[in-house]
Amino acid sequence: MSAPLYNKDILRLAASIPHHHRLPAPQASVERRSPTCGSRVTVDVAMADGRLADIGLDVKACALGQASASLMAAQAIGMSADELADARDRLTAYLSGASDDLDFWPGLAVLAPARGYPARHASIRLGFEAIAEAARMADA
Repeated sequence: MSAPLYNKDILRLAASIPHHHRLPAPQASVERRSPTCGSRVTVDVAMADGRLADIGLDVKACALGQASASLMAAQAIGMSADELADARDRLTAYLSGASDDLDFWPGLAVLAPARGYPARHASIRLGFEAIAEAARMADA
């Protein structure tokens, strides 16, 4: 493992994913898988008044995917489907080099070393992609 990628902060986040359980009656569920590494994240959501009211996760991913899902789950409740889609798009822009902004989501700076490793980007995006899609589906 590369030291800049897999530091103790990443591993701590990976080991403490909030909402790491499936919801018994979600309004929507979405699974995203990385074809590169096989990482998988499933997100269940419940929306209320246009905002995320509850989230459940099943994360089977590398440490970077787990850490990203952990950061996402820690802040997502209370957000609208549009806000979650915006966060997904901004993360994608950051990882691709189209933006240098990480201030849109608390804690993402810990993943900055992975920007230079495109093979890891799909795993990092999984949780953000799944929650944005699930929230859109539930809010429709």
